[in-house]
Amino acid sequence: MAAGKQTGIELIGAGYAVAGKVILSGLDLTLTESRIGIVGRNGSGKTSLLRLIAGLVAPSTGQVRVAGLTPSKDRRGMLAALGILFQNPDHQILFPTVGEELAFGLRQIGQTEAEARYAVRALLASEGRAHWEDAATHTLSQGQRHYLCLLSVLLMQPQTILLDEPFAGLDLPTQARLARRLAALPQRTLTISHDPAAVAGCDRVIWIEAGRVHADGAAAEVLARFTAEMARLGDQDADTHLAG
Repeated sequence: MAAGKQTGIELIGAGYAVAGKVILSGLDLTLTESRIGIVGRNGSGKTSLLRLIAGLVAPSTGQVRVAGLTPSKDRRGMLAALGILFQNPDHQILFPTVGEELAFGLRQIGQTEAEARYAVRALLASEGRAHWEDAATHTLSQGQRHYLCLLSVLLMQPQTILLDEPFAGLDLPTQARLARRLAALPQRTLTISHDPAAVAGCDRVIWIEAGRVHADGAAAEVLARFTAEMARLGDQDADTHLAG
């Protein structure tokens, strides 16, 4: 899919605060590249940024636009524009069987039960997982549940997919299989991670620090700076203070 501004993500002076505490501020970004990475330490605001883009929270200041839509206000329109793969699949899976889980989104956009079932079976067959249809979701491994969530997103055919720490908690073979699958997707992907290796192949990387853009550019350049700063902080006893 060719990335263009009409299908891109725009943040214009966007900020987000909770109970008076500023989490994100002054974000001016136009995201149109095919592969975009966002890095930052825990607590830097990167996951809040993902939630802002996804429309799970509304900006406190400024605007967020995805494919020309306001995510927090046009949830139905966003189904075709944006999909999200959460870090923990158990926060995403709702139904007892794989077939029911996969069909849910399609039913939400108006497909009949028969149409949804046909689409689910076709996708599972194409993925070599036809035998998953009646499987109980709780019997799947962590990696399999993660893959199920990805398939749920792909069935909706969104223009952009948000990935929140997509490799967290997965063993190395599962990480490799998922990485290959994600790399082959025609959709734009926006990957949020604290691990530079997870976004090293991206066209563009944005480093979020204290809720603001600290660096933005080519992956190699931004990640070199990020890695050096994380190493510097690691050499300090930076976590000895008590939270007040």
